[in-house]
Amino acid sequence: MSMRGASADALAALSDKLDGSSGAKSLAGLGDDLFGLAAVLRAQPAVRRVVTDPSTDAAAKSGLVRQLFDGKVDAAALDLVADAVERRWSSSRDLPTALEQLGVVAVVKSAGKDASLLADELFSVGQLLHNDTDLRSALSDPARSVDDKRALVRNVLDGKVLPATVRLTEQALAGTYRTVNLGLAEYQQVASEVQGEMVAEVRAASTLSDKDRTRLQGALSAQYGRPVHLNVVIDPDVIGGLRVEIGDDVIDGTVASRLDQARRKLAG
Repeated sequence: MSMRGASADALAALSDKLDGSSGAKSLAGLGDDLFGLAAVLRAQPAVRRVVTDPSTDAAAKSGLVRQLFDGKVDAAALDLVADAVERRWSSSRDLPTALEQLGVVAVVKSAGKDASLLADELFSVGQLLHNDTDLRSALSDPARSVDDKRALVRNVLDGKVLPATVRLTEQALAGTYRTVNLGLAEYQQVASEVQGEMVAEVRAASTLSDKDRTRLQGALSAQYGRPVHLNVVIDPDVIGGLRVEIGDDVIDGTVASRLDQARRKLAG
């Protein structure tokens, strides 16, 4: 969810305000409230345009959202959305997008010391959906209601993963991303960023040993100057070696890649 200009400045300021919130229980509830506010503003374009209109008095916009949502969300969420509408936005659609991102951050923070486990679980859920055709089809079926899909997610995941993982998987069904997997990937990125980490996707022919995993994490962290979270994908097309994607960089150390390079040199 990248933003530019006034929207990026507004999101940064609101993120700082969110950082002042504390308490795992209150953060989980705050995340739910922000998801709900984002959904309402997406569904009501007329309201969204009014509260993001730069020609309208900021206090009037703040008063309007307090009137609309007072008693429907907790005070912390109401304060955040009231603050948000007083700020300038590059596009009216950026406001609900920002509220959703703040909701994701709140849910991630609700996991506390388990935030790293949360990132791993979001990746694992994404892999489950990638590999389970029936489940993926059920969650992408337009004939099924969102509530039905969320019930299915809870049936599959409850008691097996963190509550924050279940909540973010449910939110990924909201339709703001083209697929559930894209939403999960974005949420995992947020979970890692909250901890100051980068995410690296590693493709290997077989599972990495703990020693190899630690060594790779250390090497990548030293190269990029930040802790690195590894997503390891077992790929039968990888004959040997590793293929690492981190940010915009691709480090291809697979046997197939080295053979291809050798062939090109011989041909040249």
